[in-house]
Amino acid sequence: MIKILFICHGNICRSPMAEFVMKKMVKDSGVAHLFEIASAATSTEEIGNPVYPPARRKLAEHGIGCEGKTARQITRGDYRHFDHIIAMDRYNLRNLRRVIGEDIDGKISLMMDYTDRPGDVADPWYTGDFDATWRDVEEGCQRLLRQLLGKQG
Repeated sequence: MIKILFICHGNICRSPMAEFVMKKMVKDSGVAHLFEIASAATSTEEIGNPVYPPARRKLAEHGIGCEGKTARQITRGDYRHFDHIIAMDRYNLRNLRRVIGEDIDGKISLMMDYTDRPGDVADPWYTGDFDATWRDVEEGCQRLLRQLLGKQG
């Protein structure tokens, strides 16, 4: 089983979008049984809160639901449990190291490093541009899935 944990600051916008986009992609590819996919926050600010309404709407536009998802913070145990911990931006990387320490097993990466456009996933909390975030998340998930399944492109 391939275990993926997506990370952002509050776990109410970008990381849950990535979680549910990836869940749909693996289901549509017929490989959902090979994956465990979740998301978490580096902060405690939004713990227990549902996915931010504009993020829910953006997912719904693409036929993706996220019912029942509430924000939670990453733990040291998550580092042991998950194979891939994928942060949405460099700020998340710094905060991850505060929570879990050093990445001795090489599990942590940035979402956009899987694309031809390395950098940060657009943060809609500040920009309000959920379309840009959608494009980044969709491309990042597509490329990540191809790599994990050993396909080129």
